[in-house]
Amino acid sequence: MEKDKLPGGGEGNVLPLVEQFYTLQGEGFHTGKAAYFIRIGGCDIGCRWCDSKISWSPGIHKLVSVDEILQSVLNTPARSVVVTGGEPSLHNLNPLCDKLKEHNIETFIETSGAYPLTGTWDWICLSPKRNVHPDESMYKRADELKVIIYDDAEDIAWGEQCAERVSEKCMLFLQPEWSRYAANIDTIVDYVKNNPQWMVSLQAHKFMKIP
Repeated sequence: MEKDKLPGGGEGNVLPLVEQFYTLQGEGFHTGKAAYFIRIGGCDIGCRWCDSKISWSPGIHKLVSVDEILQSVLNTPARSVVVTGGEPSLHNLNPLCDKLKEHNIETFIETSGAYPLTGTWDWICLSPKRNVHPDESMYKRADELKVIIYDDAEDIAWGEQCAERVSEKCMLFLQPEWSRYAANIDTIVDYVKNNPQWMVSLQAHKFMKIP
């Protein structure tokens, strides 16, 4: 997907907004932390198990200015923002991050790392996908490696390949894909017990039945 053909010309002053909401982070290192979520449209990764397929096409979503998005954040008590997608690395995220940082709001991102990342980030969660590998620059930038486990053996092997490329400070998580939770959780637990450099991430928000 060519960035300059994205809605708004790829400049980042307006973004195709799928949804935004204030909730608790449900996955990975920041599980349980209050955060404002900004889901941006546009993704060319095509994960078969994606639970946000509505976000794939950027053209069907309203273009919203970063000023308007910022105001929505400021209307809540949120001190942290999570930018997700779709694949947010498709977009120029400098304008959004600059606005958030003017208000001392922490910036977190969830990305497959398929493209070099713009913006200023306090936490980068890299969730790499086997069908479109991360840009090489993303491995060393990741604070958190979160590997989704659908086909347990193949996805765990993929996770280990990625873990060899991240920095020593990067935290490692294996997360069962929601529809395969019952089938895979025992394998994941056993693997983490035998490989304690890894931790288990669960989609806690789905257990809590919150957005």
